[in-house]
Amino acid sequence: MTVLIVGGGGREHALAWRLRRDDPTRRIIAAPGNPGIAEIATCVPIAATDVDALAALARRERVDFTVVGPEAPLALGLVDRFRELGLSAFGPTAVAAQVETSKAFAKELMQSAGIPTARAEAHRSALAAHGAVDRFGAPVVIKASGLAAGKGVVVATSLAEAHEAVEMMFAGGMGEAGSTVLVEEFMEGEELSLFVITDGERMVPMLPAQDHKRLGAGDVGPNTGGMGAYAPVSLGRAGEPVLPDSPLVHDVLRAVVAPTLAELRRRGTPFTGLLYVGLMLTREGPKVVEFNCRFGDPETQAVLPACDFEPPLADLLALVAHGAPIPPDAHCRPVGHAVTTVVAAAGYPEAPRTGDAIALPSIDASDVLLFHAGTRRAPGGGLETAGGRVVAVTGVASSFAEAQRLSRALAARVEFAGAQHRADIGWREAHRQRSARSPSSV
Repeated sequence: MTVLIVGGGGREHALAWRLRRDDPTRRIIAAPGNPGIAEIATCVPIAATDVDALAALARRERVDFTVVGPEAPLALGLVDRFRELGLSAFGPTAVAAQVETSKAFAKELMQSAGIPTARAEAHRSALAAHGAVDRFGAPVVIKASGLAAGKGVVVATSLAEAHEAVEMMFAGGMGEAGSTVLVEEFMEGEELSLFVITDGERMVPMLPAQDHKRLGAGDVGPNTGGMGAYAPVSLGRAGEPVLPDSPLVHDVLRAVVAPTLAELRRRGTPFTGLLYVGLMLTREGPKVVEFNCRFGDPETQAVLPACDFEPPLADLLALVAHGAPIPPDAHCRPVGHAVTTVVAAAGYPEAPRTGDAIALPSIDASDVLLFHAGTRRAPGGGLETAGGRVVAVTGVASSFAEAQRLSRALAARVEFAGAQHRADIGWREAHRQRSARSPSSV
């Protein structure tokens, strides 16, 4: 089997690692890939957004199926084009991908399908958006409707901050993504990320994870594309992890995923691929924060090492890519705990610096993984920074505490000028587990 992975970040490195681990004989091609992926796959310097060149590559290399990592090629219609040419690709069509590429579309879809989510209004003028801010009050969430690399959301704690965010977006601060702006009700609770592999009807939920969006420890500072993640997540004082067969996941499949898929089928635009459901666990129950149309980053780097699949992941992806139904007994099984810490470049997220020489620690253990995200080969052959999130370090263990320790320790050994990372990934989980062990919690 030959698999083409489109993309060159940490998520794509994790996908390549998993497919290689499951079958060392599998042929993997990545476009464009990165230096880390190049150690386990063949990298071809084709941009993830060059749909025609990617299709030509898939034909030339007799690729069995293609896995699309980032959202941009999905928005450009890569899956549509591949299907026109008789090529198989895992991911949704451009219209179905609007669950992520247009927050206004996603919100209208959720309202039509009766999906629990925050009240919101979409506006195409600053004047109207400012009026909505005054009606909603603070705190309030301001979102650019289009793709903004995970940074198009401002959680405003004051009206002044909200109005400033509206002005910034309509002034071009988010590019074309901010031509439509959502003013959304602020939801309180804890966030959870759930990946669901789907053929349009059947659903295979993966191990829920929790992402850390803020730059600084304790979840302070600017919003980022994600500074780390961990899986599984334990909720409640009993410290029980939320697993793919947990009641909470069943409730989300019933109340969110199934009606979303049904509504897209009703519209004649079925969704196939990976539906990412970002949830807020509120007092009223789970509500959708956002949908993504692909594997999340950096959650993928935590989820894939922490679970096994039946049938194997590559077989599941291939079935969906080929338009075949998922077996009714397909499932994901947890096998441990994983904590992922992102090491980011100087100046991230506002103005990440590139070109800094990187020194990576040697790894001689199977319980730590290092995924390249924003790296490239320097002219002299060494590694240098090439993006905001440079590497993602994952610790894998039988306990959360040990996985966290492994991730934190290795992240601290990644060296380049201005490197920054959070040493508290999973801090809520650590607090819950301490509370569960304390006598006062009994």
